[in-house]
Amino acid sequence: MCSSLSDQKEAARELRLLTRTMPSVRALFGESSDAIPKLLCPLSLGRVDSHPDLQEDLITTILNLSIHDNNKQLVAENPLAIPLLIESLKSGTIETRSNAAAALFTLSGPDSNKISIGKAGALKPLIDLLEEGHTLAMKDAASAIFNLCIILENKGRAVHEGAVRVILKKIMDGILVDELLAILAMLATHQKAVEDMKELGAVGCLLSIIREGSSERNKENCAAILYTICLNDRTTWREIRDEENANHTISKLAENGTSRARRKANGILERLDRAALLLHTA
Repeated sequence: MCSSLSDQKEAARELRLLTRTMPSVRALFGESSDAIPKLLCPLSLGRVDSHPDLQEDLITTILNLSIHDNNKQLVAENPLAIPLLIESLKSGTIETRSNAAAALFTLSGPDSNKISIGKAGALKPLIDLLEEGHTLAMKDAASAIFNLCIILENKGRAVHEGAVRVILKKIMDGILVDELLAILAMLATHQKAVEDMKELGAVGCLLSIIREGSSERNKENCAAILYTICLNDRTTWREIRDEENANHTISKLAENGTSRARRKANGILERLDRAALLLHTA
């Protein structure tokens, strides 16, 4: 595709359409070792958005190609593909940025790709894209963050890049609550995430979702996060105990929640009872 700009744009538009509508075309790319380099040829690192329409068509074509399982490794192993996708998270049309996030989500299926995408620095721009709040892009960014954070080292990267603050703010604003609670539940196994949650007032937010929410999965994730917080930070016990005394929030969940939610809720209650016993006998 390294020809005149007008030819590149016309070819990119056609490839975007063909790879969206024809699985056979997606499969053909996997049969040629130089197909991906030729596709990426018009995009240059550092000025990827010089021609936003061309960028959008090519990034979307990468997304379409990555749907085909045999292409995931082929695309990810190209030295330009992931850096160009990461750069396209930061600049370009909102559709380009959203599709770059969606492509990273799709490519992150294999664990080896999760590792390479995380090492390449994808999490910070994904978190930034989530924080910006474009409706079109937030869900794709959240999906990519979730998939990447299945790998332990990416959890640490996400936490250190400020994921907890951004995610909690969105949850408190009622945005993508289901998806973001699932991410927060994964991140909660990281000690700094627990510290961030305590500092940012997560306990009260999580308790209110259990008390007032209707989604059993969300209540389950809240209970899992609170259980982890209880294990790691005794200073939160009083707030949880006050909520329990006032509304029986945790004991109700221990009776009526999903099996995992009941297990976590009972674990929290045991912690609170143990704390009360220690206080009484001290």
